[in-house]
Amino acid sequence: MSTSEYSQTPGSPDPDAVQRAKREIQGILQQIAELSRQDVEVDRFYEEFLNKVVAALAARGGAVWTLADSGQLQLTYQTNLRATGLIENPIGQEQHGRLLTRTLNEPGGVIVPPHSGAAGGSDTDDEHAAANPTDFLLVLAPVSNDQGVQGVVEVFQRPGGKQATQNGYLKFLNQTCDLVGDYLRSRRLVHLADKQSLWEQLESFTRTAHEKLDIRETAYTIANEGRRLIGCDRVTVAVQRGSKCVIEAISGLDTFDKRSNTARLLTNAARAVTKTAEDVWYSGDTSDFAPQVEKTIEAYVDESHTKQMAILPMVVHEDPDATPENQPRRKGPPKVLGCLVVEQMVDSTIPEGYRQRVDVVRSHSTTAIGNSIEHQSLFLMPLWKFLGRMTWMFRGRTLPKTLAVLTLVGGLIAAAALVQQPFVVMSKGELRPQKLTNVFAQISGDVKVVHVKQDQEVREGDVLIEQESLDLEKEIADIVGRLNEAKSEEKTLNGRIANLSGRTAEERQQRDEAAAELMQVETQLDGLQRQLQILKLKQDKLIVRSPTDGRVITYKVDEQLRSRPVQLGQVVMEIADLDPTNPDKGWQVRLDMPEKRMGHVTRAWQKLKEEDPDGTLKVKFFPDTHPETAFEGRVIEIDNTADTVSDDGNAVRMTVEFDQDKFLTVVTDPKVGARVQAKVYCGSACVAYAWLHDVAEAFQSQVLFRLMP
Repeated sequence: MSTSEYSQTPGSPDPDAVQRAKREIQGILQQIAELSRQDVEVDRFYEEFLNKVVAALAARGGAVWTLADSGQLQLTYQTNLRATGLIENPIGQEQHGRLLTRTLNEPGGVIVPPHSGAAGGSDTDDEHAAANPTDFLLVLAPVSNDQGVQGVVEVFQRPGGKQATQNGYLKFLNQTCDLVGDYLRSRRLVHLADKQSLWEQLESFTRTAHEKLDIRETAYTIANEGRRLIGCDRVTVAVQRGSKCVIEAISGLDTFDKRSNTARLLTNAARAVTKTAEDVWYSGDTSDFAPQVEKTIEAYVDESHTKQMAILPMVVHEDPDATPENQPRRKGPPKVLGCLVVEQMVDSTIPEGYRQRVDVVRSHSTTAIGNSIEHQSLFLMPLWKFLGRMTWMFRGRTLPKTLAVLTLVGGLIAAAALVQQPFVVMSKGELRPQKLTNVFAQISGDVKVVHVKQDQEVREGDVLIEQESLDLEKEIADIVGRLNEAKSEEKTLNGRIANLSGRTAEERQQRDEAAAELMQVETQLDGLQRQLQILKLKQDKLIVRSPTDGRVITYKVDEQLRSRPVQLGQVVMEIADLDPTNPDKGWQVRLDMPEKRMGHVTRAWQKLKEEDPDGTLKVKFFPDTHPETAFEGRVIEIDNTADTVSDDGNAVRMTVEFDQDKFLTVVTDPKVGARVQAKVYCGSACVAYAWLHDVAEAFQSQVLFRLMP
């Protein structure tokens, strides 16, 4: 079809108006060119494009027709299409459609006058002919890109005008259609780039999802890589473990609290959906869901404020190559491995290709989780994997080296089991004087004066502290007052008796009564004097004296006791009698042997006493103040009771004596209570037991004992 087939001869326009129109058209053409280079959606592009074209040509309207996948032209955007009358004219629509179809094969476009028919005349009565059944001049141009013709742009122009003007319309429309073709080509390139990126993401997801065979690692990969592939806000993977569906991974979280309210509600929703084995797509309405599913989803949405959510069970199909609709029927419920939860937290709109990407992720996730579950369910799988990794040691040149190493290891094990070495148990203790005297408070009271200091030498009978007791002073004052009253009464009674001569019976009776009262008063005086004597003795005991010669070893005794109350029997300080020349007044070590190690010590002690009644256990120790020097000693006493002496639990106290001269040569200024580390020798044992007896005993007490009936 050529332009001359539908041309008419319009009137001559104003030359100035034509020049202004040309300038406006050039400006609009530049705007369309800039629009074609922008990244805008197709619908918005066609809207702005057609409006600019209609405005540039001062036309009544226009339409953009694009080729659908079926090859048919479809209306994409229109302006004032109703004015053409095509909507109310079915025959005209068919004729107009054929005209559009023929335009696809006209690279230069066409101009069709009003009510023009096919080549050879203007008859539009043939409903099967390509024609313009409207009252407008139709200017049509095809849109093409590197893929061929993509559509037609149509302009509804007023009839009339010169042939040159109409040709100008067509020329302008062809130029704009070239820009549309450029836009479609760039859109196609962007689409191909997005598609390539999607395929790369899919390949990466497939590779990483099937890379691991650990269930938790696989679920973590699916959640994070699947979220990027789908383009959603969050993906959660739940795996069926027995009758329960357990959340294994949430995208964006390395760890999460399964007991949190949100995780618990999501777990309930996943369990309800996996029991039905049916897909659930939530976008705000739950009326079509099963009651148990509806309840759990509403509870979770109220807590998490999710806008859109899909809970998709991962169902194992018997025929993996068949579509879900063509799967063979099976008896009983389908096998569900878990479910995939896809959430949109902000936007509830579904992007293009969203569900297709979700189905792809679900399909690969089902396979990956199934492989992981099957892999981990194999009997003794960790052992087989370890043995499989170790097979390289028994091949080729590695075999002699492996045999040599195994021989060496076997020899070491045999040596550890057969070679004997001294068996020692470790203990902590402290340095104590052999002769240590505790000073007790003989009466309760408040410390008034402390006469000694730490490390001060004292003699027997020296005053150490002075106490005061207000209660005792009150009692003494009360007794003294009562005693004075009794003495005054005694003096009065003696005077009365002296004044009664006893000549009359009445005087004799009065004298006898006074004598009886005097006897009572004397008895009371005797009792009060005895009480006062006892209180004086108690008052004397407020002064605490040293019971022996020695040195005060209590730490900062003055600060600890000054102005503080003490109770009867309380130890107020310790006095050590240390004489380097006297072996009975030297130093000793007091060990606190943990109760769990006392079995070894007791057995060694008893065995030693059976062999030699005078024998004793050997001890090596070193003070923390001199860790470079070890001293030898022997156990001379083991307590019969265990006390809680530390945070490690109960311990049995053991007394160790040692060579005083050697000790004092190295430790010139020993401190009372200095910590020591000690080894108690308890016979001999094999090397393995000597080194690992703590591990063996812990295994016996924590494992074997629990397994015993």
